Amino acid sequence: MLRGLVIDDSSTARMYYRDILERANLAVDEAINGIEGLEKAMNQSVDLILVDVNMPKMDGYKFLGQLRRSPGLQGVPAIMISTEAREVDRRQAYAAGANCYLVKPVDPAELEVFARLVTGSAPRLRAVA
Repeated sequence: MLRGLVIDDSSTARMYYRDILERANLAVDEAINGIEGLEKAMNQSVDLILVDVNMPKMDGYKFLGQLRRSPGLQGVPAIMISTEAREVDRRQAYAAGANCYLVKPVDPAELEVFARLVTGSAPRLRAVA
């Protein structure tokens, strides 16, 4: 089973994302800030990370920078989710190492599709002959 890590300082957001990822057949762990998230990512197998931008101790941008410099974690797909909706925020997320950037409130179906795509667990389509 694939493993997801949700990093957000809001317990409500973490529960919401957990529910969506579990429906996509991921086992989910949680962290309340970037420091805790980085520790968990380094100490367990992780196939997908959802990370908020604005968090205490270490924000999402710094977290992604650290993640992308950590041996063995550079290739872990990361979806950044934020209330920040400007194009500059999106560019900063991709520059930090995000594979995808979504703006809150996130549509559950959209998040599930992106989670499946970046983890390679999207349902396979049958070829039509």
